[in-house]
Amino acid sequence: MKVGTDGVLLGAWAKVCGERLLDIGTGTGLVALMAAQRWEEAQVVGVEIDEKAALQAQENVNNSPYASRVSIVNADIRELEMKPFDCILCNPPFFTEDTLPEDASRALARNASALDTDALLAAVNRLLSSNGQFSVILPYDTHKSFVSTAFVSGFNLIRQCEVHTLSHKAPKRVLLTFSRDGQIACTTEKLVLQNLDGSRTKDYEELTKDFYL
Repeated sequence: MKVGTDGVLLGAWAKVCGERLLDIGTGTGLVALMAAQRWEEAQVVGVEIDEKAALQAQENVNNSPYASRVSIVNADIRELEMKPFDCILCNPPFFTEDTLPEDASRALARNASALDTDALLAAVNRLLSSNGQFSVILPYDTHKSFVSTAFVSGFNLIRQCEVHTLSHKAPKRVLLTFSRDGQIACTTEKLVLQNLDGSRTKDYEELTKDFYL
């Protein structure tokens, strides 16, 4: 599980708050560690179904300044029972059965059939506190269906950011934040990652300046 732009975007963009944070499908532990770096008051749990990835995440946590506040759990989120969390983050699997990576463990971790929308939202419903917030990054062309399913599950979209590689290109990703509070109006943002010369935009640099070396 390599560090990818999607995880960095989610970890930097999501508003982290509260005393307990959960990263679903933590992989290398990237988002969990970013949350711990951003919010010093929080205890962070990263859940990962793949054993090898969970071991690597634990190693990364042990080698970080946040080892006392980040726990890695090797488990299936669909079966996890824990005290509710104030904030849940997830960079979920994007692959379908037609586009599986060759390696079996990466296929399990990144195949949407291993954790579909209904299963993910059921886990969030079970593990999120009544006033908590849930943030996720998705392919842009799938997000409307996800938002609709989330609404049926009792979640309201309160924040959205369309992510464009270049300003003249259609968005490839979208960052979403949900709450159970139906009175919060949704704010919409746009983030462009690259200038025409391939360099990072000022907005992207500003968002990620605390994380990229």
